[in-house]
Amino acid sequence: MPVKKDASGRRSVEAEVEVPGTPEQVWQAIATGPGISSWFVPSDVEERDGGKAVSHFAPDGSMDSVGKVTTWSPPHRFVVETNDEMEGGTGPVATEWTVEARAGGTCVVRVVHAWFASTDDWDHQMEGHTYGWAAFFRILRLYLARFCGQHGVSFQVMATAPEPAAAAWNALLGPLGIVGPAVGGRIATFPGAPPLGGTVHSIGQPQFPELLVETDAPGPGIAHFFPMPMGGQVLLTGRLYLFGKDAAAVAARAQPLWQQWLGERFTPLGG
Repeated sequence: MPVKKDASGRRSVEAEVEVPGTPEQVWQAIATGPGISSWFVPSDVEERDGGKAVSHFAPDGSMDSVGKVTTWSPPHRFVVETNDEMEGGTGPVATEWTVEARAGGTCVVRVVHAWFASTDDWDHQMEGHTYGWAAFFRILRLYLARFCGQHGVSFQVMATAPEPAAAAWNALLGPLGIVGPAVGGRIATFPGAPPLGGTVHSIGQPQFPELLVETDAPGPGIAHFFPMPMGGQVLLTGRLYLFGKDAAAVAARAQPLWQQWLGERFTPLGG
């Protein structure tokens, strides 16, 4: 969505999604460390006013976003203020989350990023946040529909490839044996590739491709892969969220397989 501006210099962007669940169920998913880690990125939250909130966007800690909880009002509203490089040099950015109950057992989740600026220098980057949330909200909706209340085990793997993004994306999916995935269809990786199988829930748009899968291999869970142009190269990211009593053991086997497979074909992040 476009940046909103007012006379005081306050700017904001927002995104929202309707999800299944009660406010209490949705709050556990969006406002607690285990809940957020089950559909977003590995996160830690001190659940109180003044608490620390950290989102780990890279496995090595190089892309951590650290914030402070400035408002804590469960199960409907909380605000985290950050002031780090993840926000692109805008200065303090307040991220407000609200949960609004709707009839029929659903809730609307809304996230608003707000900051003060006298120029348009960072508007485009902040607008990009809303497109990112649209993808993660698809994961949140799937999580609440299929795994609500379960705190799974997640891991993420990352590598870089040369531009253009479409070629990098094909270079990822093709060797896995995932060609022409379709929403509602099943996918399964080739023998010798890291195991991944299940039902496709989203493939994104041609200019913003993604692969969102409700998995049965390597175990019950959610997989999300996408390419992101960044700094003259393409960042290929895969995240798996695994659930059930064997989730930890499954993740411990699957993560090194994915890391090795990506490392043989692409440049490891930071390498």
